[in-house]
Amino acid sequence: MLTKLLKMTAWPMTPPQPYSFFHILLSLAGISFSICLAVFLHRRKADPIRLLFFCGLFLAVSEVYKQLFLTLAVHPGVYDWWYFPFQLCSIPMYLCLLLPFLPAGGRKAVCAFLQDFGLLGGFLALAEPSGLMHPYITLTLHGFIWHFVLIFAGFTAAFSGEAGRRARDFLPGLSIFLVCCLIALFINWAAGPDTNIAMFYISPYHPSSQIVFHQIALKIGIFWGNALYVAAAAAGAFLIHMGLRKLPVRRRS
Repeated sequence: MLTKLLKMTAWPMTPPQPYSFFHILLSLAGISFSICLAVFLHRRKADPIRLLFFCGLFLAVSEVYKQLFLTLAVHPGVYDWWYFPFQLCSIPMYLCLLLPFLPAGGRKAVCAFLQDFGLLGGFLALAEPSGLMHPYITLTLHGFIWHFVLIFAGFTAAFSGEAGRRARDFLPGLSIFLVCCLIALFINWAAGPDTNIAMFYISPYHPSSQIVFHQIALKIGIFWGNALYVAAAAAGAFLIHMGLRKLPVRRRS
């Protein structure tokens, strides 16, 4: 019954081309709506922690649908580990669900991650959208909407004031990122060289599939390609952190 229901949503489509009219229009509309909604709710004094928790719930429900759809409708009975939800853009789902139950220090670290690395992942995925285009309407929309939610969550975290505005406030979010990189690297290593698993795109066995860093890995080696990828992601997140210092915040009582 579940498989039948999932197949009813398997509406086929020709995967849109990156930088096509569809990609550019949907991205601009989604980004604009996400930022405007975050601004509107900030001005309405909505509780940012509650908003972020609901973001986590939405992401979790949509991820369950995606995993079931891929396993039961697209590749019946076969699980594709490439889609295991432990990428940079997947981590906000777990953190948003944990957020209300964390002490103050944990909330600050999570909000810093959502603001800096969540926005980085959301914007970069939309800027290089090849991983978002699928031969099914629901999967393609899932990919775009997921990253719009990351942008909304990132700005909501920024407006909350929890992420901090000083340079050193970047460090708690960076710590979460580096721990996740180590976990991802362990998963990739344990899976072995014969799988297509590449959590965080830092497989120890294969060059990164990410544009630019794939070529770097081919030229100077997989280890240094992965190291540069992690360093570049951290640098990009730091630039976002420093660039958002002028945003207004509402201190929570």
